[in-house]
Amino acid sequence: MYKIQTLNKISAIGTDIFDKSKYAIADECAAPDAIMVRSAKMHDMQFADNLLAIARAGAGVNNIPVDRCAQEGICVFNTPGANSNAVKELAICALLLASRKITEAAAWAASLKGTEDAPKTVEGGKSKFGGPEIYGKTLGVIGLGAIGGKIANAAVALGMKVVGYDPYLSVNAALNLEPSIKVVSDINDIYKMSDYITIHMPYTPQTKNTIDAEQIAMMKDGVRLINLARGELINSQAVVDAIAAGKVAKYVTDFADDIVLGQENIIVLPHLGASTPESEDNCAVMAAEELIEYIENGNIKNSVNLPNASMTAVGTKICIIHKNVPTTLASITTAVGNQGINIENMVNASKKDFAYTMLDVTGDVPAEVEGKINAIDGVIRVRVIKK
Repeated sequence: MYKIQTLNKISAIGTDIFDKSKYAIADECAAPDAIMVRSAKMHDMQFADNLLAIARAGAGVNNIPVDRCAQEGICVFNTPGANSNAVKELAICALLLASRKITEAAAWAASLKGTEDAPKTVEGGKSKFGGPEIYGKTLGVIGLGAIGGKIANAAVALGMKVVGYDPYLSVNAALNLEPSIKVVSDINDIYKMSDYITIHMPYTPQTKNTIDAEQIAMMKDGVRLINLARGELINSQAVVDAIAAGKVAKYVTDFADDIVLGQENIIVLPHLGASTPESEDNCAVMAAEELIEYIENGNIKNSVNLPNASMTAVGTKICIIHKNVPTTLASITTAVGNQGINIENMVNASKKDFAYTMLDVTGDVPAEVEGKINAIDGVIRVRVIKK
């Protein structure tokens, strides 16, 4: 019986996928074989030796010690694209919020409750809340993955001109973009050309403050900024200063910090990007499917710290997580061959410092084989999965 621990409330449509004759799902359990998580902070957690995987029901994995997990042979998954429609819809909302002073107008109208002749007052005061249409304006999209690509296409449908930037744009993602979208190779072109800019990229030490005072200085006067990805991608103080100077007209962010809260012309949302029942269901289902496929078959899809790899085995499958260094793979196959085990098929994939090897072998696999492979320098974890 495999034990799956849920650190946050995970949609039942996802946890129900697990075969209850094989899996026990609980919020609290000792030494789980896998963990499902949304936003719980895991950096200070210590993991039992039997922990095989962590599945994040969402895209960002900043709350998980990804590098340490790789060192300990723990596969970390995320669910890219599962919440993309929810974020796309909020981004379209943010474009309108950035333009039309909607939140300010609604708050002012609400403040008129109990006053005499409120309808007449509304008509007289509405001119304070005018704002431009998005039709015909240029939207710059930084990051054209599962979310950014959908936003770019939706903006085209709304009559906007769209300029996109993504140094890692895949062929499939490019093919899914509307033909009118202009993809540029220099991110500075986004800053110079756009009336609105929305950012959709992962947060890493390298992407911190992708938009800072230097980048804002390149932008058009009156530019409107949207950040539904990660708060650290845009320097909050630089935006506040630019708004005070009249350079930035509006900033809509899904990430609260003390710098932006309560500032005029800044709309702060409470991290609503993926907060739809459909998104939570999609993320939970994908996370559960990833865990089941890895636990039962050793196959990896959507890992953030180990290479993706898949193999349909005829016989027993030996799965090895190891360092991506010379001679390790040869040492593994030699150790298996020395035990008289025939390798029918093999898959080997690498990702930065780590590699993953799957061997499809025929016949019985003696218990000592796992120990011999584990003893090889650079090997982190070995699993034998029998049919």
